[in-house]
Amino acid sequence: MTDELFRNDATLTSCDATVVVVDGEGIELDRTVFYPQGGGQAGDAGVLRSADGREVSIVDTRKRRDAPGRIVHLPADGGAAGAVPLQPGDRVTASIDVARRRAHMRFHTATHLLCALVPHPVDGCSITAAYARLDFHMTEPLDKAELNAGLARLVAEAHPVQLRWISDAELDANPQLVRSMSVQPPRGVGRVRLVEIEGVDLQPCGGTHVANTAEIGAVVVMKIEKKSAATRRVVLGFAPA
Repeated sequence: MTDELFRNDATLTSCDATVVVVDGEGIELDRTVFYPQGGGQAGDAGVLRSADGREVSIVDTRKRRDAPGRIVHLPADGGAAGAVPLQPGDRVTASIDVARRRAHMRFHTATHLLCALVPHPVDGCSITAAYARLDFHMTEPLDKAELNAGLARLVAEAHPVQLRWISDAELDANPQLVRSMSVQPPRGVGRVRLVEIEGVDLQPCGGTHVANTAEIGAVVVMKIEKKSAATRRVVLGFAPA
């Protein structure tokens, strides 16, 4: 199991770690600050550096196939043994691309605000450094101006964003907490993490978030699309500086 340091502190930008595996899937460390693609959020990029100057550029981070709880870092030049200048047992400093992560945190928290403004189940999402989108299971139209006004208000109100954990049994007893139809809360360790935006939203989520809605900054609805008879897509972007 990879020690997922980002779960409890999304502000960590680097950590010391030991290389565990180097294979065709990528580079596995014993601990990491790199978020792996999942829950609609893109994986982190960054760099792994050894004390003697060896360096590996990481272009993406994924969960290891068929091995729950293990994370692999995808190097730019491939992950096969011998293709990167690292081997099991090496000590490295793992550092994320801070600007990319910060954009993910701002957008991911903004999508939770959007969930509060549009009280319908979510049946698709994507969170990248360039945009975020949510697909809502609904038939009625959405008003861009109203959503933008709502987002601006919730950002300006500076609501604290907090993390807490509940057991799988507690989640099963409160199924209304789950908003997503397509992505189920991460399970497997006996507990599930909740993200609470004080007075606004509460739902299971394993992604990275800012600590206060004021940190989201100026985010706006770029477009609203009717993807099907029962799906409305909302695409968010950062407002021009």
